[in-house]
Amino acid sequence: MRCSAVFRLSASCLSGLVLLIALVVAPAAQTIPETPPVPETKPDPNAPASLETPIENLLDGEPVSRFSDTLVPYAPSATSLTGQPGEMDKGALYLVARLSDGGPTLSDGVIWRIYSETPNSNGNLELVATSMGGDAEFRLDPGAYLIHTAYGHAGATNRLVVGRGVYSKTVVLNAGGVRLDAALGDNRHLGAEVARFDIFGMDYNEQGERQLITTNVGPETIVRLNAGTYHVVSRYGDVNAVVRADIRVEPGKLTGATVYHQAADITLKLVNEPGGEAIANTSWSVLTPGGDIVVEASGAFPDFVLAAGEYEVIARNNGVNYSRSFTVVSGEDREVEVLTSSVVAN
Repeated sequence: MRCSAVFRLSASCLSGLVLLIALVVAPAAQTIPETPPVPETKPDPNAPASLETPIENLLDGEPVSRFSDTLVPYAPSATSLTGQPGEMDKGALYLVARLSDGGPTLSDGVIWRIYSETPNSNGNLELVATSMGGDAEFRLDPGAYLIHTAYGHAGATNRLVVGRGVYSKTVVLNAGGVRLDAALGDNRHLGAEVARFDIFGMDYNEQGERQLITTNVGPETIVRLNAGTYHVVSRYGDVNAVVRADIRVEPGKLTGATVYHQAADITLKLVNEPGGEAIANTSWSVLTPGGDIVVEASGAFPDFVLAAGEYEVIARNNGVNYSRSFTVVSGEDREVEVLTSSVVAN
Protein backbone atom coordinates (compact mmCIF):
# COMPACT_ATOMS: atom_id res chain seq x y z
CA MET A 1 0.00 0.00 0.00
CA ARG A 2 1.42 3.40 -0.99
CA CYS A 3 0.52 6.85 0.25
CA SER A 4 0.81 9.89 -1.96
CA ALA A 5 1.62 13.47 -1.06
CA VAL A 6 2.49 16.86 -2.45
CA PHE A 7 5.65 18.62 -1.25
CA ARG A 8 5.49 22.38 -1.82
CA LEU A 9 8.57 24.56 -1.37
CA SER A 10 9.30 28.27 -1.16
CA ALA A 11 12.48 30.18 -0.38
CA SER A 12 13.12 33.59 1.14
CA CYS A 13 16.18 35.50 2.25
CA LEU A 14 17.29 35.18 5.88
CA SER A 15 18.09 38.22 7.97
CA GLY A 16 20.83 37.60 10.49
CA LEU A 17 20.13 40.95 12.07
CA VAL A 18 17.00 39.75 13.82
CA LEU A 19 17.92 36.16 14.60
CA LEU A 20 17.37 36.47 18.34
CA ILE A 21 15.24 33.32 18.41
CA ALA A 22 15.02 31.81 14.91
CA LEU A 23 15.56 32.55 11.25
CA VAL A 24 13.05 34.95 9.76
CA VAL A 25 12.09 35.93 6.25
CA ALA A 26 13.53 39.26 5.09
CA PRO A 27 12.60 41.32 2.03
CA ALA A 28 14.99 41.07 -0.89
CA ALA A 29 15.60 44.83 -0.82
CA GLN A 30 16.84 44.84 2.75
CA THR A 31 20.01 46.89 3.29
CA ILE A 32 22.87 44.81 4.66
CA PRO A 33 25.74 46.58 6.44
CA GLU A 34 29.06 46.19 4.64
CA THR A 35 30.96 45.59 7.88
CA PRO A 36 29.85 44.41 11.31
CA PRO A 37 30.08 46.76 14.27
CA VAL A 38 32.69 46.17 16.92
CA PRO A 39 30.77 44.85 19.94
CA GLU A 40 30.41 47.07 22.98
CA THR A 41 30.90 44.13 25.33
CA LYS A 42 32.70 40.85 24.75
CA PRO A 43 31.73 37.34 25.91
CA ASP A 44 33.97 35.87 28.56
CA PRO A 45 36.37 33.56 26.69
CA ASN A 46 37.78 31.97 29.84
CA ALA A 47 35.86 28.71 29.59
CA PRO A 48 37.17 25.65 31.48
CA ALA A 49 39.79 23.87 29.40
CA SER A 50 39.09 20.43 30.85
CA LEU A 51 36.30 19.63 28.37
CA GLU A 52 37.34 17.41 25.49
CA THR A 53 35.79 16.41 22.19
CA PRO A 54 36.74 13.29 20.20
CA ILE A 55 38.36 14.28 16.92
CA GLU A 56 35.83 12.34 14.85
CA ASN A 57 33.00 14.33 16.46
CA LEU A 58 34.54 17.64 15.42
CA LEU A 59 36.00 17.01 11.98
CA ASP A 60 34.87 15.04 8.99
CA GLY A 61 38.19 14.99 7.18
CA GLU A 62 40.48 18.02 7.01
CA PRO A 63 39.09 21.50 7.84
CA VAL A 64 37.80 23.36 4.79
CA SER A 65 38.39 27.09 5.08
CA ARG A 66 35.18 29.08 5.55
CA PHE A 67 37.06 32.29 6.35
CA SER A 68 35.91 35.22 4.24
CA ASP A 69 38.34 37.64 2.58
CA THR A 70 36.18 40.52 3.84
CA LEU A 71 38.15 42.67 6.28
CA VAL A 72 36.56 43.16 9.68
CA PRO A 73 37.49 46.37 11.54
CA TYR A 74 38.63 45.43 15.01
CA ALA A 75 40.75 46.77 17.84
CA PRO A 76 41.20 44.72 21.02
CA SER A 77 39.18 46.13 23.88
CA ALA A 78 40.86 47.02 27.13
CA THR A 79 38.14 45.12 29.03
CA SER A 80 39.26 41.86 27.39
CA LEU A 81 42.58 41.99 29.27
CA THR A 82 42.49 40.03 32.52
CA GLY A 83 45.74 41.35 33.95
CA GLN A 84 47.24 37.89 34.19
CA PRO A 85 51.03 37.57 33.68
CA GLY A 86 51.90 37.10 30.01
CA GLU A 87 48.55 38.47 28.83
CA MET A 88 50.23 40.87 26.40
CA ASP A 89 52.11 37.97 24.81
CA LYS A 90 48.85 36.44 23.60
CA GLY A 91 47.15 36.96 20.26
CA ALA A 92 43.85 38.83 20.07
CA LEU A 93 41.21 37.13 17.89
CA TYR A 94 37.84 38.63 16.90
CA LEU A 95 35.28 36.42 15.12
CA VAL A 96 31.97 37.08 13.35
CA ALA A 97 29.76 34.70 11.34
CA ARG A 98 27.54 35.01 8.28
CA LEU A 99 25.19 32.52 6.67
CA SER A 100 26.39 33.36 3.16
CA ASP A 101 29.11 35.42 1.56
CA GLY A 102 28.02 39.05 1.64
CA GLY A 103 25.10 38.34 3.97
CA PRO A 104 24.46 40.09 7.28
CA THR A 105 26.39 39.05 10.36
CA LEU A 106 24.66 36.81 12.89
CA SER A 107 23.85 38.63 16.11
CA ASP A 108 22.77 35.67 18.22
CA GLY A 109 22.58 31.88 18.33
CA VAL A 110 26.24 31.23 17.37
CA ILE A 111 28.41 28.90 19.44
CA TRP A 112 32.18 29.31 19.10
CA ARG A 113 34.57 26.59 20.27
CA ILE A 114 38.35 26.92 20.09
CA TYR A 115 40.34 23.65 20.17
CA SER A 116 44.04 22.99 20.29
CA GLU A 117 45.16 21.41 17.02
CA THR A 118 47.33 18.75 18.67
CA PRO A 119 45.42 15.79 20.17
CA ASN A 120 46.18 14.87 23.76
CA SER A 121 47.21 11.42 25.00
CA ASN A 122 43.59 10.23 24.76
CA GLY A 123 43.35 11.20 21.10
CA ASN A 124 40.96 14.05 21.86
CA LEU A 125 41.13 17.72 21.05
CA GLU A 126 41.31 19.93 24.12
CA LEU A 127 38.74 22.67 24.33
CA VAL A 128 40.60 25.92 24.99
CA ALA A 129 37.77 28.47 25.02
CA THR A 130 34.10 28.90 24.13
CA SER A 131 31.64 31.72 23.55
CA MET A 132 27.90 31.92 22.83
CA GLY A 133 25.93 34.70 21.17
CA GLY A 134 26.93 36.62 18.04
CA ASP A 135 30.50 37.85 17.59
CA ALA A 136 33.28 36.80 19.96
CA GLU A 137 36.72 37.91 21.11
CA PHE A 138 39.44 35.60 22.42
CA ARG A 139 42.95 35.93 23.85
CA LEU A 140 45.03 32.93 22.78
CA ASP A 141 48.57 31.72 23.29
CA PRO A 142 50.56 31.60 20.02
CA GLY A 143 49.93 28.34 18.19
CA ALA A 144 47.63 26.49 15.79
CA TYR A 145 43.93 26.16 16.60
CA LEU A 146 40.77 24.62 15.18
CA ILE A 147 37.84 27.02 15.33
CA HIS A 148 34.44 25.34 15.27
CA THR A 149 31.43 27.57 14.54
CA ALA A 150 27.95 26.14 15.18
CA TYR A 151 24.59 27.67 14.33
CA GLY A 152 21.79 25.22 15.00
CA HIS A 153 22.64 22.11 12.98
CA ALA A 154 24.90 24.11 10.66
CA GLY A 155 28.59 24.28 11.37
CA ALA A 156 32.08 24.84 10.00
CA THR A 157 35.61 24.17 11.22
CA ASN A 158 38.56 26.41 10.32
CA ARG A 159 42.24 26.22 11.12
CA LEU A 160 44.10 29.32 12.23
CA VAL A 161 47.69 29.90 13.32
CA VAL A 162 47.75 32.62 15.99
CA GLY A 163 50.77 34.71 16.88
CA ARG A 164 51.10 37.74 19.15
CA GLY A 165 49.25 40.01 16.72
CA VAL A 166 45.65 41.04 16.24
CA TYR A 167 43.39 38.87 14.07
CA SER A 168 39.84 39.42 12.84
CA LYS A 169 38.02 36.75 10.84
CA THR A 170 34.60 36.32 9.27
CA VAL A 171 33.30 32.75 9.10
CA VAL A 172 30.94 32.09 6.19
CA LEU A 173 28.84 29.11 7.25
CA ASN A 174 27.29 28.52 3.81
CA ALA A 175 24.06 27.65 5.59
CA GLY A 176 20.34 28.34 5.52
CA GLY A 177 17.20 27.04 7.11
CA VAL A 178 14.07 25.02 6.49
CA ARG A 179 10.59 25.46 7.99
CA LEU A 180 8.38 22.40 7.64
CA ASP A 181 4.62 22.10 7.77
CA ALA A 182 2.15 19.22 7.38
CA ALA A 183 -1.44 19.20 6.07
CA LEU A 184 -4.08 16.95 4.60
CA GLY A 185 -5.10 17.20 0.96
CA ASP A 186 -7.93 19.60 1.84
CA ASN A 187 -5.33 22.03 3.29
CA ARG A 188 -6.26 21.13 6.86
CA HIS A 189 -3.21 21.97 8.96
CA LEU A 190 -1.75 19.18 11.11
CA GLY A 191 -0.42 20.40 14.45
CA ALA A 192 2.58 19.28 16.45
CA GLU A 193 0.43 16.92 18.53
CA VAL A 194 -0.06 14.61 15.53
CA ALA A 195 2.63 15.46 12.95
CA ARG A 196 6.41 15.29 13.34
CA PHE A 197 9.45 15.37 11.04
CA ASP A 198 12.83 13.64 10.87
CA ILE A 199 15.63 15.14 8.78
CA PHE A 200 18.39 12.96 7.32
CA GLY A 201 21.48 13.51 5.23
CA MET A 202 21.58 12.09 1.70
CA ASP A 203 24.54 9.74 2.19
CA TYR A 204 24.30 6.17 3.51
CA ASN A 205 26.63 4.55 6.05
CA GLU A 206 28.01 1.01 5.90
CA GLN A 207 24.76 -0.33 7.37
CA GLY A 208 22.78 1.26 4.55
CA GLU A 209 21.26 3.89 6.83
CA ARG A 210 21.10 7.63 6.30
CA GLN A 211 22.72 9.94 8.82
CA LEU A 212 20.07 11.35 11.15
CA ILE A 213 20.46 15.13 11.46
CA THR A 214 17.55 15.80 13.81
CA THR A 215 14.35 14.03 14.83
CA ASN A 216 10.89 14.75 16.19
CA VAL A 217 10.71 18.25 14.71
CA GLY A 218 7.31 19.90 15.00
CA PRO A 219 5.51 21.80 12.22
CA GLU A 220 6.50 25.46 11.76
CA THR A 221 9.81 24.85 13.53
CA ILE A 222 12.80 26.43 11.79
CA VAL A 223 15.84 24.15 11.53
CA ARG A 224 19.21 25.69 10.67
CA LEU A 225 21.26 23.51 8.32
CA ASN A 226 24.33 23.62 6.14
CA ALA A 227 23.47 24.26 2.50
CA GLY A 228 22.69 21.06 0.62
CA THR A 229 20.01 18.46 -0.04
CA TYR A 230 18.29 16.62 2.81
CA HIS A 231 15.85 13.73 3.08
CA VAL A 232 12.74 14.63 5.09
CA VAL A 233 10.41 12.04 6.62
CA SER A 234 7.00 13.32 7.74
CA ARG A 235 4.97 11.20 10.18
CA TYR A 236 1.26 11.75 10.80
CA GLY A 237 0.34 9.66 13.81
CA ASP A 238 2.33 6.58 14.83
CA VAL A 239 1.38 3.91 12.27
CA ASN A 240 1.82 4.06 8.49
CA ALA A 241 0.96 7.61 7.44
CA VAL A 242 4.50 8.47 6.35
CA VAL A 243 5.64 10.73 3.51
CA ARG A 244 9.22 11.12 2.29
CA ALA A 245 10.72 13.88 0.17
CA ASP A 246 14.04 15.53 -0.59
CA ILE A 247 14.51 19.23 0.04
CA ARG A 248 17.25 21.67 -0.94
CA VAL A 249 18.60 24.23 1.54
CA GLU A 250 20.19 27.32 -0.04
CA PRO A 251 22.80 29.56 1.63
CA GLY A 252 21.26 32.54 3.39
CA LYS A 253 17.69 31.50 2.62
CA LEU A 254 14.77 30.05 4.52
CA THR A 255 12.99 27.30 2.58
CA GLY A 256 9.36 26.61 3.47
CA ALA A 257 8.02 23.13 2.74
CA THR A 258 4.52 21.70 3.24
CA VAL A 259 3.91 17.94 3.19
CA TYR A 260 0.42 16.82 2.17
CA HIS A 261 -0.65 13.53 3.75
CA GLN A 262 -3.32 11.16 2.48
CA ALA A 263 -4.67 9.69 5.73
CA ALA A 264 -7.44 9.77 8.31
CA ASP A 265 -8.05 9.10 12.00
CA ILE A 266 -9.90 5.80 12.57
CA THR A 267 -11.54 4.56 15.79
CA LEU A 268 -12.44 0.86 16.10
CA LYS A 269 -15.41 -0.59 18.00
CA LEU A 270 -16.70 -4.12 18.54
CA VAL A 271 -20.49 -3.91 18.92
CA ASN A 272 -23.48 -6.26 19.08
CA GLU A 273 -25.47 -4.04 16.72
CA PRO A 274 -24.82 -0.92 14.61
CA GLY A 275 -24.41 2.09 16.88
CA GLY A 276 -24.23 -0.14 19.93
CA GLU A 277 -22.00 0.14 22.96
CA ALA A 278 -18.35 -0.83 22.46
CA ILE A 279 -17.35 -4.15 24.02
CA ALA A 280 -14.40 -3.95 26.40
CA ASN A 281 -11.44 -6.34 26.70
CA THR A 282 -11.06 -6.63 22.92
CA SER A 283 -7.79 -7.20 21.07
CA TRP A 284 -7.33 -5.76 17.58
CA SER A 285 -5.24 -6.41 14.47
CA VAL A 286 -5.38 -4.18 11.40
CA LEU A 287 -4.11 -5.90 8.25
CA THR A 288 -3.39 -5.02 4.65
CA PRO A 289 -5.43 -6.84 1.98
CA GLY A 290 -2.42 -9.15 1.63
CA GLY A 291 -2.52 -10.09 5.29
CA ASP A 292 0.43 -8.05 6.59
CA ILE A 293 -0.06 -6.62 10.07
CA VAL A 294 -0.25 -2.83 10.06
CA VAL A 295 -0.92 -2.23 13.77
CA GLU A 296 -2.18 -4.12 16.83
CA ALA A 297 -3.85 -2.83 19.99
CA SER A 298 -6.30 -3.67 22.75
CA GLY A 299 -9.21 -1.86 24.36
CA ALA A 300 -12.76 -0.78 23.63
CA PHE A 301 -11.87 2.26 21.47
CA PRO A 302 -8.43 1.93 19.83
CA ASP A 303 -7.66 4.96 17.71
CA PHE A 304 -5.13 5.20 14.85
CA VAL A 305 -4.11 7.47 12.02
CA LEU A 306 -3.98 5.25 8.91
CA ALA A 307 -2.81 6.00 5.40
CA ALA A 308 -5.59 6.07 2.80
CA GLY A 309 -6.32 2.62 1.38
CA GLU A 310 -8.00 -0.75 1.96
CA TYR A 311 -7.73 -2.67 5.24
CA GLU A 312 -9.08 -5.65 7.13
CA VAL A 313 -9.58 -5.59 10.89
CA ILE A 314 -9.83 -8.59 13.22
CA ALA A 315 -11.32 -8.16 16.71
CA ARG A 316 -10.74 -10.86 19.35
CA ASN A 317 -12.97 -11.15 22.41
CA ASN A 318 -13.42 -14.15 24.75
CA GLY A 319 -11.58 -16.42 22.32
CA VAL A 320 -13.78 -15.52 19.35
CA ASN A 321 -12.53 -13.62 16.26
CA TYR A 322 -14.64 -11.11 14.35
CA SER A 323 -13.65 -9.29 11.19
CA ARG A 324 -14.61 -6.79 8.52
CA SER A 325 -13.00 -4.89 5.65
CA PHE A 326 -12.98 -1.09 5.50
CA THR A 327 -11.59 1.76 3.45
CA VAL A 328 -9.72 4.81 4.71
CA VAL A 329 -10.46 7.97 2.73
CA SER A 330 -8.05 10.85 3.24
CA GLY A 331 -9.40 13.48 5.61
CA GLU A 332 -12.49 11.47 6.59
CA ASP A 333 -12.04 10.66 10.29
CA ARG A 334 -14.59 8.09 11.44
CA GLU A 335 -15.52 5.09 13.56
CA VAL A 336 -15.31 1.58 12.11
CA GLU A 337 -17.69 -0.85 13.81
CA VAL A 338 -17.14 -4.59 13.83
CA LEU A 339 -20.31 -6.56 14.49
CA THR A 340 -20.32 -9.64 16.68
CA SER A 341 -22.35 -11.33 13.93
CA SER A 342 -19.23 -11.29 11.70
CA VAL A 343 -17.57 -14.31 13.31
CA VAL A 344 -14.40 -15.62 11.65
CA ALA A 345 -14.43 -19.38 11.23
CA ASN A 346 -11.54 -21.18 12.99
